[in-house]
Amino acid sequence: MNKIRTVSDTKRAFYSIHTRPVNSIYRRIVEELMIEMHLLAVNADFQYDPIYALGVVTAFDRFMGGYAPETDKDSIFNALIQAQEDDPQRYRAEAQRIEELGKTLSVETLTTWAEQAATQNEGNELQHLFHAIATRPKFKYSRLFAIGLYRLLEQINPEVVENKEAREKALSAIATGLKMSQDKLLKDLDLYRSNLDKMVQTQVLMKEITEAERKKRAERAQKTTGTATHES
Repeated sequence: MNKIRTVSDTKRAFYSIHTRPVNSIYRRIVEELMIEMHLLAVNADFQYDPIYALGVVTAFDRFMGGYAPETDKDSIFNALIQAQEDDPQRYRAEAQRIEELGKTLSVETLTTWAEQAATQNEGNELQHLFHAIATRPKFKYSRLFAIGLYRLLEQINPEVVENKEAREKALSAIATGLKMSQDKLLKDLDLYRSNLDKMVQTQVLMKEITEAERKKRAERAQKTTGTATHES
């Protein structure tokens, strides 16, 4: 019998793959995402799917926006996935494929597919996936899956996700069709949107602080140069 990996095992794997320090403001985001993915991976009812992959990619890219140095972001993402003993390229590729499919749909089409998911298993990859979820005896719902659905809806029609009534109508229809809790889905996505807004505000503040410090250093350097020139 295989030993179930612990959170500590996953963290050690991550920091052995990405060996540079993670910016302190972002470290909590990375570790919370790492732990969330770990707990899902060791759950017997969890099954990876492209919507979940889209949720992982979206959450990472949105919350890690503005990370410095920018060149470390790919390394952190790769380590995050590899620490789960999975392939980061698969996540990126499958997330992109679902996003591209979303661009060809309407909100009405998506909700109809979800509503018919339990009885229909024909069509494209997304329809097959919806059917598998709706008919699975123990589908393991997750916040990251919810974020994937949200991103898919965002790709289809950005205006819908910004309109509370339209957004909740579409998400409720999808939740009902896929046999998952509407309340849980809507609450998770409201919290996601709220946390994203807070992170954007933090990133703006960080940028302002960095710019102010840069100006102060430049002024000090100019004063030092001016004093040296005067003395000479």
